[in-house]
Amino acid sequence: MEQLDLLMQGFAGALTPMNILWVIVGCLLGTAVGVLPGLGSSMAVALLLPMTFALDPTAAFILFAGVYFGGLFGDSTMAILLNTPGQASAIASTFEGHRMANDGRAPQALATAAIGAFVGGMVASVMVVFLSPTLVALSSSFGPPEFFALALFAFVATSSVVADNVLKGLAALVLGIAITLVGTDGVSGMARFTMGSPQLFDGISLVTVTVAVLALGEVLYVASRVRRDRENLEIRGAGRAFLSRKEMIEAAPAWGRGTLIGLPFGVIPAGGAEVPTFLAYEAERRLDRRRKVPRFGKGAIRGLAAPEAAGNATTGMAMGALLALGLPVSATAAIMLAAFRQYGLQPGPLLFDSNPELVWALLASFFLAMVVLLVINLPFAQLWAKLLLIPKPYLYGGITLFCGLGIYATSGAVFDLVLLLVIGVLGFVMRRYDYPVAPLMIGMVLGPLAESNLRDALLSSVGDPKVLVSSPITIVIYALLALVIALAVRTAVRRRTRRDL
Repeated sequence: MEQLDLLMQGFAGALTPMNILWVIVGCLLGTAVGVLPGLGSSMAVALLLPMTFALDPTAAFILFAGVYFGGLFGDSTMAILLNTPGQASAIASTFEGHRMANDGRAPQALATAAIGAFVGGMVASVMVVFLSPTLVALSSSFGPPEFFALALFAFVATSSVVADNVLKGLAALVLGIAITLVGTDGVSGMARFTMGSPQLFDGISLVTVTVAVLALGEVLYVASRVRRDRENLEIRGAGRAFLSRKEMIEAAPAWGRGTLIGLPFGVIPAGGAEVPTFLAYEAERRLDRRRKVPRFGKGAIRGLAAPEAAGNATTGMAMGALLALGLPVSATAAIMLAAFRQYGLQPGPLLFDSNPELVWALLASFFLAMVVLLVINLPFAQLWAKLLLIPKPYLYGGITLFCGLGIYATSGAVFDLVLLLVIGVLGFVMRRYDYPVAPLMIGMVLGPLAESNLRDALLSSVGDPKVLVSSPITIVIYALLALVIALAVRTAVRRRTRRDL
């Protein structure tokens, strides 16, 4: 009951007129920035840092939290409507969400995403309030061997998201991992695969690859088929702007499962919300295969509901991990950690004792932000969906422009625009020859995590590989990995048998 009393005090601080205004402003800014390809909540928080010194810390962090959550809503909007995710955490939403949009169900897709994000965020906020004391124990049980096992599990479990051909899926995964190897080695300081180019010493940005492969690659692919698909130049209309009772019943279990998958990843620094969104999508895809009439690949509402709930559940728990542990598990959380330090505050267990007013007002603002975002996004689903009525030449021309502007805004380097074009052509070639792009993105997201933790584990054991299976957690993860591989082999054999019959 002590947490409830403290939360009520937090609401008393958060429900002042000015703090409510900052919640609304943060949600609007986050949504607006998330809509632009290549931008995201991390950039918005970074740009707002020098502008918020005139605010008291509580108001500033309420604003940042609104931007953080709002960025996820904006990312999902563009991922669904234009197949252009602003950040990697929205990639999984493109697979079924964009198919729903192209099928004339854009408002229903946006409503599914908004409600899923609301459910995941609200559950995570409740969990943060009541489980903050246990976060330290949970996070401290993971070391480099556990993180490497987790990354390896995610490679296998998610690289088949859209890979019906195993060899093509593995090729795309290896290509994604290879891209992460470009740049300066963090241990030895040696340049790797840079071809002598100083511009590549810092590596290739995940944002650049995401925008190039998923947005520009899609533009080039659509442009190559305009004449062939001339009769389909106009995308179908928006349809009704709400979910039917049947659709709610269909999506509800996926919202619940996605939330449960996303919650633990808010505490474990395993790449932010990217991993749980892919895992949630893959879980729903595997369940869908058991149906008499599988729906994935045709705009399955569960394939959108689960990643959205997982992403916001992870984000909510990430904020809890930042406050309770001082542990940033995403880029935006890392920038907010820097903001805390600029205000002379150190997140962690002592923060709850030294600044309880700020902590509990901020936690209360999470609940307010979820409600504000639902109110902002749900009624305007039909308005956003009208973007699909723009003729394709103008629509995709605008996407190309925003791709270039977004990438240039993140780095200010012309070289990154050249990379955008080159990798965009790669994305086009992958679509042309039916290579799945999701495994490539998974390799980009998880490659650095796997490499760094493998090295740390082997360095700590003086090169003894037994350290990788030295704890109960790693043994459980590898056992689950073996189970996943067995199920994948069984599915492949059954599919081959049916083809031969």
